[in-house]
Amino acid sequence: MKQLLHSAIKGFDRLLELILVLCMVVMFVLVFINVMMRLFFNSGIDISEELPRFAFVWMCFIGAIVGMRRHSHLGVDMVVAALPVFGRKVCWGISQAIMGICSLYMLYGTWLQHDIIAQNASAVMQISMLYVYGISYLAGAAMAIICVVNLLRLFLGHVEENELIDVMEEGMEEAHEIEKEIAVHDKREGAKA
Repeated sequence: MKQLLHSAIKGFDRLLELILVLCMVVMFVLVFINVMMRLFFNSGIDISEELPRFAFVWMCFIGAIVGMRRHSHLGVDMVVAALPVFGRKVCWGISQAIMGICSLYMLYGTWLQHDIIAQNASAVMQISMLYVYGISYLAGAAMAIICVVNLLRLFLGHVEENELIDVMEEGMEEAHEIEKEIAVHDKREGAKA
């Protein structure tokens, strides 16, 4: 059962990444073709103004889900890193709860606006704006689920100590090693003086 759930989550992650790539390709291709047509033929494609903008909206919301899953959002960890493990757990739990509440508010707000969004049509393509802004249903639900699962893992004691700081930067370990080396060097220099 656990293996099946893990493979389903991994498949969902891959699907989100595929949608992100597809959004970027649509944005690049349509904008590039439109620029070339305007430059050389003094004309353009009508949907190339609207569809890349819609793809960008989808890319932002799906990117937020992927970023939350990978712990790659921006953050400041200076205070949390100075706390003991219990303090980190408390702060991590509070941050997960706040993010979960915000995600549920996004889901609820989209539901409140559902009829208005569904009745509005886009200017050029004449599609329901629910196909554009309805992505916040997926984003709100997915991020709320991620937060609830993280809180459950925290209460069950399945959260590793290295997960308690949500800011994961590339090269972060190297930066900490350099800081340690500088501190050791400063101590040696201080002892010599």
